[in-house]
Amino acid sequence: MNSKFIALATATAVASAAFAGAASARDQIRIVGSSTVYPFTTAVAEQFGKASGGKTPIVESTGTGGGAKIFCEGVGEDKADATNASRRMKKGEFELCQKNGVTDIVEINIGFDGLTLAHSKEGSGISLTLAQLFQALAEQVPDKDGKLIANPYKNWSDIDPSLPNVKIEILGPPPTSGTRDSMHELFMEKGAEQIESLKALKKEDAKAFEKVWKTVRKDGAYVEAGENDNVIVAKLDANKDAFGVFGFSFLEENAAKLKGVALDGVEPSFESIAADKYKGSRRMYVYVKKQHVGVIPGLDKFAQEYISDKALGEDGYLASKGLVTLPKEELEKVKASVTAMTPLDGSVLK
Repeated sequence: MNSKFIALATATAVASAAFAGAASARDQIRIVGSSTVYPFTTAVAEQFGKASGGKTPIVESTGTGGGAKIFCEGVGEDKADATNASRRMKKGEFELCQKNGVTDIVEINIGFDGLTLAHSKEGSGISLTLAQLFQALAEQVPDKDGKLIANPYKNWSDIDPSLPNVKIEILGPPPTSGTRDSMHELFMEKGAEQIESLKALKKEDAKAFEKVWKTVRKDGAYVEAGENDNVIVAKLDANKDAFGVFGFSFLEENAAKLKGVALDGVEPSFESIAADKYKGSRRMYVYVKKQHVGVIPGLDKFAQEYISDKALGEDGYLASKGLVTLPKEELEKVKASVTAMTPLDGSVLK
């Protein structure tokens, strides 16, 4: 083992021990991360505050990627205690945490959400295949001979004459958002795989294929609308021809104004997501810094509130907010892991 590694490990251990042994100057839990998970964690924070009689945890909406960076800054009273994520932690994020001394991370899989494409109830009805959605979003698309060209599609009807003759305008998340990662993986990658020439490209050159589905057009058809999904909802309400990408929970909250678009013939609903029939289903996570447990008051009890039946149960208060809950057997495994504060094994991450 080289001297630099030994010095880093020693410094990390000393810093962690000093933090654990210090009298806490902070008596309020701080949570960062995903805008999609934000409403769920806020609900748990409010319930925890009422039940404990203490201070309600501070929950900040920073985006999944931004939250991971903040969470992984290190251990200490000036660092975040937990982070929300609308996708699983990436291997690179885990390694950043380890490098900065955040060595024990507890993962809570809280349930499912559906990534939806939605628009105003005043807009013309539309149903899309994932291939058509890819063609609306991608920077490059194959022409009739399978050659990749700059996306020429301006109106939906340019993709398919059966679609509305209206301008393509899709509002969605920025690159720092876990929802953006989900959009690429659930909509664009799966959509690209439905196109024969791109399916062939995947076999011939996986890296070239990945570049195609990971690159969103920059000509104004796709609009980055920030980390706040409520901004997208407001814009869709004002423009009946625009579409927005966000979690199912936000669609549920705004069902009076918006409707979801059926993808490959399946509409987003609690039932279709729970049954894994809807192509846009994804898992939601919360990550807790174990090294802060016992130092930041109530952090372990907050985690217990999150996995309680009244929160995550089939009829729990998070289900009423649009979270698609875990099957009972899976929830029991999550409960056991969180109760034991079992650290996440980084080898399972991608």
